[in-house]
Amino acid sequence: MLRDQCSGKTVLITGGAGFIGSHLADRLLNDGAKQVVIVDNLFLGSEKNIESAVGKGAVFYNEDIEYAASLDYIFERHSIDIVFNLATKALNYSFINPGNAFTTNVAGVINLLELQRKGKFKTLCHFSTSEVYGTAVYEPMDEAHPKAPTTTYAAGKAAADLAVESYVNMFNIDAFIVRPFNNYGPRQNYKGLLAGIIPITAWRIHNGVSPELHGEGEQSRDFIFVHDTVDAVIKLFRVLPAGESVNISTDNCCTIKDLLDRVIIYYGYKGPILKKKARGADVLTHNASNQKVKSLIEYDLTSFDDGLAKTLDWYRSEFNVGK
Repeated sequence: MLRDQCSGKTVLITGGAGFIGSHLADRLLNDGAKQVVIVDNLFLGSEKNIESAVGKGAVFYNEDIEYAASLDYIFERHSIDIVFNLATKALNYSFINPGNAFTTNVAGVINLLELQRKGKFKTLCHFSTSEVYGTAVYEPMDEAHPKAPTTTYAAGKAAADLAVESYVNMFNIDAFIVRPFNNYGPRQNYKGLLAGIIPITAWRIHNGVSPELHGEGEQSRDFIFVHDTVDAVIKLFRVLPAGESVNISTDNCCTIKDLLDRVIIYYGYKGPILKKKARGADVLTHNASNQKVKSLIEYDLTSFDDGLAKTLDWYRSEFNVGK
C-alpha cells in the first residue's frame, strides 16, 4: 500500500497541543500540509506548545474528543482528509482516576472510527503505546508480543487498538496503529504528579528539590527522541498497511536508575536522591524489536546522549525564563 503524502491535505491532530502532537503539527506544516487542525482539551497539553504552529496557520479547538458533539462541530467546519489520534491522559493519571484513564482512551477512538466509517475522512493513524505489552515475556518485544496491560491507562490503550483493528476488518476503513515506546524531548510535561521522569527530575534539580527514585530503579525503558518518532510516523504513513501496527523505538534499553544518574551528572547536582516505594503496577522491562519498522522505512535515530543533552538544555532554558 502506498498512500499519498500528507502535503496538500487537511490534517486533524487530536491531542495536538501535547508533547508529541505539537511536534507532529510543526512537522506537518513544514512538510506542506494544506491545513492543520488541532483539537486538545488541555488536560496536559498547552497552548504554548502550539504557538509556532498557530503562527503558521494551524487552527486550534479547545475541545474534548470523548464527546462526539465536539468532533461533529469540528468536522462541520473543516473538510478533513487525515486524522492522527494522540488524545489520551498520562499513564500516572490511572493511579488517580483509573476509570476515566480507561474510558478516555476508548471513547475518543470510537468517536473517530464512527466518523471514518461514515466517510467523514479517509485515513486514521492511531497512536498506541508500549504499555499495552506490559512487562516483557521475551526480548526484544516485537509486534506479536502478548498484550498484558498492567494499568487502566494501558488497558484502555489496548482496547483502543482492538477497536481500530476490528473497524478495519468490519468496514474496510484505512486505519493503522503506530506504537511508540518511551518518548522524551522538549515540551514534555514537567508539572505535578503526571510528569515524566526526565522533565520532573530536571524541574526538581532546578528548583532545589531532591530527585526521586522509585524502588531500586532497575525498571528498564526503551527511550526515543520525539523528533525521531515524528519522522518515523510521517514515513510510515505512506507504507504501513491498514489494520497493522508497528513499534517505534531505539534498541536502547536503559534502567531508570541509569537515566536518573545521567540527568544528575549533566546538571552537576550534588544533593541527595529521595528513595520512594516502588509502584506495584510498574512495568519492569521494555526492550523493543525494531525489525518491522526498519523493513518499512529509512529509520533515522538520534543517539540517547545527543537527544538527552538537547532535552536537558531545553528544560534549563525553560526554567530560567524570567529569572
